[in-house]
Amino acid sequence: MGHSYYSYTKEELTGNHPKLPVIVMEDNEAVFRSMAEEMAKEIKEHNEKGKKTVLICPVGPVGQYPFFVEMVNEQNISLKNVWFINMDEYLDDEKQWIAKDHPLSFRGFMQRSVYDKIRKDLLMPEEQRVFPDPERPEYVPELIEKLGGVDICFGGIGINGHVAFNEADPSMTNEAFLSQKTRVLEITKETRTANAIGDFNGALEDMPNYCVTIGIYEIAHARKIRLGCFRNWHRAVVRRAAYGEASSDFPVSLLTAHPDINLKITQFVAALHD
Repeated sequence: MGHSYYSYTKEELTGNHPKLPVIVMEDNEAVFRSMAEEMAKEIKEHNEKGKKTVLICPVGPVGQYPFFVEMVNEQNISLKNVWFINMDEYLDDEKQWIAKDHPLSFRGFMQRSVYDKIRKDLLMPEEQRVFPDPERPEYVPELIEKLGGVDICFGGIGINGHVAFNEADPSMTNEAFLSQKTRVLEITKETRTANAIGDFNGALEDMPNYCVTIGIYEIAHARKIRLGCFRNWHRAVVRRAAYGEASSDFPVSLLTAHPDINLKITQFVAALHD
């Protein structure tokens, strides 16, 4: 017997009391623009109060960044008191960061697509552009504690429910899973396959086997969590996130009880058929 929520229509998806708020937006641009606006708004409000802003940022989804860069440059939004803590990075077989010029490098993407495009007079110092480091995984949780916590964690949802690279592990209790902090891990076959299709033209044999990821602990303890989904296979993922049981077998389900979380999806994902 299959799970009934996989066949929920758009109306049922949003109307049957989902476990987290599901916001349906017109298209990819609307979802990404909304994420960028929320990033900019948080930073502006904190700047006005003389407060720092700490954001956990993904590379996937990435569609928000062109809008964000444009807003920062046009509205003169200073990032001098902003910390971007990126979620994760691929590692080579020696469990070191892949080269910044590798086509899959998240560090390379952020440099080329975000930091190089923001006006230098507005850009935060380099030490405030943080990636988890396989040599010092404890640095990210320690930094977050020192900074007083994360204001917003932005992210997507992977094929097996992972957020960042916190891969599903049904052998763990929910409590044990939620206690996991930044660490190095092996990427599952499902995630490698989905990412090869989505990001690397299907070149599965050249997909990295390892990554360093921010922990589900750091994500769960952010003051706000904002997720966005837009791919065709997200149709099933968002339905399970909204209606499935909380389980370490589908990590995003462990976040749905967060007091300030929402999931923005496109009309395409909300619909069951094209």
